[in-house]
Amino acid sequence: MAVAIAALELSVSRSSFVFTSESVSEGHPDKVADRISDTVVDFFLGKDPEARVACETLTTTNRVVLAGEIRGKGIWENDAWAPGVAEEIERLVRTAVKDIGYEQDGFHWETFAFSNFLHGQSPDIAVGVDAAEGKDEGAGDQGIMFGYASNETPELMPATLQYSHNILRELAALRHAGGSILEPDAKSQVSLHYENGVPVRATSIVVSTQHARGATQRQVAAVVMPVVERVLPPGFITDETVWHINPTGVFEIGGPDGDSGLTGRKIIVDTYGGAAPHGGGAFSGKDPTKVDRSAAYAARYLAKNVVAAGLAARCTIQLSYAIGVAEPQSVHVDLHGTGKIDEAVLEVELPKLIGGATPRAIRQHLGLNRPIYARTTAYGHFGRAPDADGGFSWERTDLVGALKALA
Repeated sequence: MAVAIAALELSVSRSSFVFTSESVSEGHPDKVADRISDTVVDFFLGKDPEARVACETLTTTNRVVLAGEIRGKGIWENDAWAPGVAEEIERLVRTAVKDIGYEQDGFHWETFAFSNFLHGQSPDIAVGVDAAEGKDEGAGDQGIMFGYASNETPELMPATLQYSHNILRELAALRHAGGSILEPDAKSQVSLHYENGVPVRATSIVVSTQHARGATQRQVAAVVMPVVERVLPPGFITDETVWHINPTGVFEIGGPDGDSGLTGRKIIVDTYGGAAPHGGGAFSGKDPTKVDRSAAYAARYLAKNVVAAGLAARCTIQLSYAIGVAEPQSVHVDLHGTGKIDEAVLEVELPKLIGGATPRAIRQHLGLNRPIYARTTAYGHFGRAPDADGGFSWERTDLVGALKALA
C-alpha cells in the first residue's frame, strides 16, 4: 500500500521563507538502477507495446542484479525467455552503464557481474489488470498519485528543484564533452529565499561531485561555481549566498562502488522536490499499466495545463485507484487559494479531457505504450520539453484552450 509522504505546507499568510530541493545525477547509484530498469522497460515495449514489466535493479561494486515480473509476446513465453532476449537484455544494460560513463575499477560497464532474476508475471495480477468481456483494463495496483505545477519557473516547476536539476545537467554536459575532472556521480541542493511566494535569491548552494583522482576541492569549485552562476537567474547569487562545494573535501570513489543503488529510491527528486505531496510509488521499471507511473504523469499533465491556462498560480491534483478497477476512486484538486475557477468544477471536468482518467484512457491519450522511459531517469520526470517521438508527452499544454473555456 502506498504511503503518503507529506509536502511542506507553507502558511498562506507567510510572505518570507526559505525552501530547499535536491537533485542527483545520472551517475548516482540509485539513478544508475533507475536507468537500467527503464532500459528494460523500453526494450520490452519496443517488442510488445502491451508488455507487462516490473523491473527492479540493484547496483553495487562491480555488480548489477535484476529482479521482477514480466510478460510479453516475443519476450517471455511458456515460462522461459524467447530466443536471444536474455542476451540482449544484458547487452542493453551494459550499454546503458557505458553511456552514463562508468569505466572505473570498482564499476565498469564491460566487467561488472550481471545477474538476471526477472520471471513471469503472477496470473493473480494479470487477471485483475487485463481487460475482459464486460470489463475494462484495471489499475495495476492500488494507490494515490499526485500531480503539481507552479508558475514560478517557465517549466511550471518549483524553482528550487528546477535549478537543482539544471546544475547537474550542465555539469554532465561538460563531463560528456570530455577533458573534465568530473566523474559521473553528483548531487546538488538549492535553497532559495521567497518573498510573497516568489523566489528572489539563493541562500545556499550545495554541490557534491565525484572527480578524478588527485583533483583538489578548489579545482572542483572552479568548474562548478561558474555553472551554478550561469543556471540561476541574474541576481540570485549574492555576497550572502553560502557555498558548499564537495564539503567532505574528497569525492573520488562514487557511484555503485561507493554506495549501493536501488530502483525507485529517488521519488522526491523525480517529482517536485518536496514542494508537493507524494503518494509513495516510484516510476522507473514499470510499464504504463502501473498507475504509480501513468496516473502520476496524467496528474502532472492536468495540473500543468491548469496553471498554463492561467486558472491558478499553483495546482495540486490527487488521483486514487484500486487494483483491478478502471475508474479512479477519487479526484481532488487544490489551487492553494490562487484559483480563478471553482476546484469542484475542475474535479468533474479534468478527467473528461483525458477520456475518464482510467488506466487505458491515460495510456492512449498520452501515448505511453512506447519505449520512451530511459530518458526520464535523470534530472526529473517533469519540467522537460515534449519530444517529437512522444517522450514527455505529459508535459504538453494542449488542454489550455479547453480549460480557458471553463472559466
